[in-house]
Amino acid sequence: MQRETLGSRLGFMFLSAGCAIGLGNVWRFPFITGQYGGAAFVLIYIVFLLFLALPILVMEFAVGRASQKSVSQSFSVLSKHKIWSLWGYVGWFACVLLMMYYTVVAGWMIAYAFFSASGILQGLNPQDIGRTFGEFISNPERSALWLYVAVSIGFIVCCAGLRNGVERVTKIMMCGLFVIMIILAVRAVTLDGAEKGISFYLKPDFKNLTSKGLWTTVYAALGQSFFTLGLGIGSMAVFGSYISKEYSLTGESLMIAGLDTLVALISGLIIFPACFAYGIEPNAGPGLIFVTLPNMFNSMPNGRIWGTLFFLFMSFAALSTVIAVFENIIACFMDKLGWPRLRSSIVTCVGIFILSLPCAFGFNIWSGFQPLGAGSNVLDLEDFILSNNILPIGTTIYILFCVTRYGWGWDAFIKEADTGKGLKFPKFLRNYLTYVAPVIMLVIFIAGYYEKFF
Repeated sequence: MQRETLGSRLGFMFLSAGCAIGLGNVWRFPFITGQYGGAAFVLIYIVFLLFLALPILVMEFAVGRASQKSVSQSFSVLSKHKIWSLWGYVGWFACVLLMMYYTVVAGWMIAYAFFSASGILQGLNPQDIGRTFGEFISNPERSALWLYVAVSIGFIVCCAGLRNGVERVTKIMMCGLFVIMIILAVRAVTLDGAEKGISFYLKPDFKNLTSKGLWTTVYAALGQSFFTLGLGIGSMAVFGSYISKEYSLTGESLMIAGLDTLVALISGLIIFPACFAYGIEPNAGPGLIFVTLPNMFNSMPNGRIWGTLFFLFMSFAALSTVIAVFENIIACFMDKLGWPRLRSSIVTCVGIFILSLPCAFGFNIWSGFQPLGAGSNVLDLEDFILSNNILPIGTTIYILFCVTRYGWGWDAFIKEADTGKGLKFPKFLRNYLTYVAPVIMLVIFIAGYYEKFF
């Protein structure tokens, strides 16, 4: 079976950026920035993004482009040491695990876009809005319905093919995301009182870094820079397998990381000025999205329109990741089993819907299951397995695979990364990537457990 390819460089950019740009950018980044001191935190985050996440992104793309395979097969194609291929199956499982809870939250975003547009939230007082969200996630039928909507959108797009479905829809969705995001940011920064939020967000105050402890803040920035691109599970590698060797991978990776960071930064320009203008704490946590901000939109002139645009923006961010990771899972079936796209898409989407039900039911009929202690749920468990375990381990494996002679090897990696026009990979980073970066990943792994349990 001849491998599909993307139709354009722009398609690769938007598809890869769409995979990276998700709720971690537009949901987690603003509230974690609010928790850890605003602009000073952002500066530390950008430093870690450039010196840790970006080189690993180049590695994933290089492994994918050289092997012309998805994560399930790429390691075995490039190395004679078959032990590396075991991670291919773990990476595939990790993509499935991510979708087991990400599709649930994507469904929430789509539902709230509908609620805002239809006026269901309009005129409700703060207590009613909080109760509306609680009743929504506590209803198993409604949770399953909106999960079905999110999975169905992914299925329809992926069934249409790589170029006609995934690439075309992602281009439209990403363009829409940027347009809506700019409109919302302009509205937010022109609100009365918004200047305090802009100052908090863009003017560094290094005294704020010590408010929760310097190490805690640094670790939070390190973790956000690493997790924002979803590295370590091959979700990016598959897009490398779809592109030509016309351009070098460092320049492509820099642009994708730049788009990812731009969305995160502009999301802050939407949320912080609006929060300060209406006297809302910017570190309110996840409840900020579904409870606090809808209250704020009800207080704004034409709030129904702004609320609808905001949740449409959130839906596009979530669905771009859903579609991209679905494509990765589907590609694994096509590479490993030789299945056609239609069969791979059906098995993937039916399987994801069924496997996602425990997360959807974890807020209602299975709420008594609290795997990580009182107040935890199925989503917390699934996110912990992926974010605190598989991602840091997988990233370390990609690093070692590309720098050691027991894997693919440094020379082979550099040759692939530097093939084509554009920015070349800085070779002086070899010792850093060989000896320092794996230690950083070990620190992330250990610190994740410490923060979770101690």
